[in-house]
Amino acid sequence: MFTALTTQLEFVEEILWTYFGVPLVAFLGLYLTIKSNFFQIRHLPTVFKTFLGFLRFRNADHQGVHPLKAFFAAVGGCVGIGNIVGICTAVQLGGPGAVFWIWMTALAGMIFKYSEVYLGLRYRVPNGEGGYNGGPMYFLKAAFKQSWVPKLVCVLLCIYGVEVYQFSVITTSITANLGINSYLVIVVLLLLVVFAGLGGVKRVGSISSTSLPIFVVIYVGMGAWVLSNNVFVLPSVFHLIFTSAFTGHAAVGGFAGAGIMAAMSHGIRRGCYTGDIGVGYASVIHSESSVQIPEKQASLAIFDIFLDAFMVCTTSLFLILTTGIWQEPMEAGMMVQLALGEYFPYMHIFMPIFLFMLGYNTINAYFCVGLKCADHLAPRYGRTIYYLYAVAALLLFSFMGTSQAQMVMAIAGVSLLIINSCGVFILRHEISFNLSPAQAEEKPEPVLAEVSLEQI
Repeated sequence: MFTALTTQLEFVEEILWTYFGVPLVAFLGLYLTIKSNFFQIRHLPTVFKTFLGFLRFRNADHQGVHPLKAFFAAVGGCVGIGNIVGICTAVQLGGPGAVFWIWMTALAGMIFKYSEVYLGLRYRVPNGEGGYNGGPMYFLKAAFKQSWVPKLVCVLLCIYGVEVYQFSVITTSITANLGINSYLVIVVLLLLVVFAGLGGVKRVGSISSTSLPIFVVIYVGMGAWVLSNNVFVLPSVFHLIFTSAFTGHAAVGGFAGAGIMAAMSHGIRRGCYTGDIGVGYASVIHSESSVQIPEKQASLAIFDIFLDAFMVCTTSLFLILTTGIWQEPMEAGMMVQLALGEYFPYMHIFMPIFLFMLGYNTINAYFCVGLKCADHLAPRYGRTIYYLYAVAALLLFSFMGTSQAQMVMAIAGVSLLIINSCGVFILRHEISFNLSPAQAEEKPEPVLAEVSLEQI
């Protein structure tokens, strides 16, 4: 019975992605890119200036959370285990050509995610608790006359908000590599997630702003060392990526072979999953920012995708391509670990730590959004019911395979992408792409003192 259900879910996922998800991302990303005159590329330096500008002020006595706390909370959901494990499945199933389509998806995703966040900020409302409520459930009210659409999105975000896949990967990795009792790992991780959720976006952002910069520096640094030792292979890897993207790739080693459509499909799917493109959770989180200019906060979503796709994901993909690990028949979760293990000792210890750092931040971000959506659906009992549902779901999937967990997330994610894409397209004329360098350097609030990330 369970096998039959899994087969049906796989069929549903394939239909949704093939006929709706992939075409929508390609069409809407290209349309918004042209409409904005390649905003995400032209204004990338301005986006960096905006990020640096937010480092120079405190958020005291202003409604909403610090813009960088909102940013890091959102990045915590974006830069996750999918950047190390999930992204490798794109190459396993679609071949090296999938990397090219992941990059193209990232470029399209930058402007797509910017639009989601912008609309979330534009239609947000004060929540009476010193902050704001926003996201797709608010801007979709303006896009659709049917009131059930925003409610459906809330339900899907509640499902997506319980990150069963990454929870399962963390518990499996720690138990297998460090030999710690699985029940103990599950209980401790559950308590940590609840602790973060109780503090809302502010606490989630504080946790992410502490751990994520450390991870990115260490992981990208290790990847750079491996690539420097394989620099002579890089030209052939680039050639392999671009030729396979348009010609497919024949079977080699443990790789079964894949055509052009497989490379495109799996590249776009994994690119959307790792960047959380179209899901709408980032719109919910960024809407809590104290920044009053939507373009400024929304521009951080571009930096979000840049970190995710062009730094962390690309590091993972080049690790397995330059070392040849991608051709070996093995679980995707082991690929990066083995590639790094050829150059660094004790990776069986470091990898579970990496996965925990990433996965915990992602679980926190999604869980926080799920709580807000549950509260939106049922202000009186929603949060309590959601806590009970989250604990039950995380416990259940901890003892199931990661593939089943990933399938549930993929179906919820592509469903959200389809609905949010339609909403963004309907409201496309309300999206502003006018972020000037002067705005980026302008201080959003009076500067009280110079602060570091640790002080935020």
